[in-house]
Amino acid sequence: MAYPAILAEALEKSFGKVRALKGIDLTVEPATVFGLLGPNGAGKTTAVRILTTLLTPDAGRAEVAGYDVVRDAVALRTAIGLAGQFAAVDQHLTGQENLELVGQLYHLPGPERRRRAVEILERFGLNFAAHRVVRTYSGGMRRRLDLGASLVGHPQVLFLDEPTTGLDIRSRQALWDVIKELVIDGTTVLLTTQYLEEADQLAHRIAVIDEGKVIAEGTPDELKARVGGEVLEFRVPDHSQLPAAVGVVVALGRSGPQVDNESGKVVVPAGGDGSSLLTELVRQLDAASIRIDDLALRRPTLDDVFLALTGRSAEETPEGEVSENGQRGRERRPAGSKR
Repeated sequence: MAYPAILAEALEKSFGKVRALKGIDLTVEPATVFGLLGPNGAGKTTAVRILTTLLTPDAGRAEVAGYDVVRDAVALRTAIGLAGQFAAVDQHLTGQENLELVGQLYHLPGPERRRRAVEILERFGLNFAAHRVVRTYSGGMRRRLDLGASLVGHPQVLFLDEPTTGLDIRSRQALWDVIKELVIDGTTVLLTTQYLEEADQLAHRIAVIDEGKVIAEGTPDELKARVGGEVLEFRVPDHSQLPAAVGVVVALGRSGPQVDNESGKVVVPAGGDGSSLLTELVRQLDAASIRIDDLALRRPTLDDVFLALTGRSAEETPEGEVSENGQRGRERRPAGSKR
């Protein structure tokens, strides 16, 4: 392909008074994994639905695999695959029957449908359960079958909308391995996720989306470099002492510590002098009779990046906003404040 696998320019979408997308731009190169990272309600699923022709944008334009998502919607659907947040398989059919049904929707001839179903069941380690009804499958097996169904039509571009939600770590790792194999074979993958580790493991590039806007983009290493140096992390078990602990951090010249008021965790960018900061912080906190637990000096993660960019974790929805799964965001409070 001479063109980007996915190109979005100034996409906007509103639902009543809620502006889900506020003009996002995306460029995804072929045979790569592009991570769309953000909290509930950020606009990730809305973007995916537009790019897969399930929604029409209010403004802007997008192309996928060279097709315009509005003008060429019918043709585009033969070039893409989609696995959503919940397994969209028929629980009353067997695994093989589900895959053959998808092949029928792609107008594959009967022998090709059966051959493709057998291939996918084997690739996803489900051949042993090919003739079992899906309601007897575990959650991880259903997710693998759902991902397999999205591949029946040999898509050029595969959209995975939070594909590992609710899976245990072993099942997540198995799906990660499959995604890596698909990219090696030339498939382009757009992955939306709230799991920072998932984006770090899989994505060649990441766009951080928040409140309908792209607020940062780059490789995982480029984004983590924005935090700068190491990160100092500790927990204050007595939450009434959180404001005082934050005051000690600020007095040491470290502005903008990130505070989780529920767990009592404090995260501080340490720059290039993490060891000396750790020593002085312990001394000052001890002098102020502030007890801390779980003190650690470590490399920054994408979670630190998201906290630095937005002031909250990727699992939170902004206060007062309704997420794309219908949940209202919890209240955000200033660093160190009590609930």
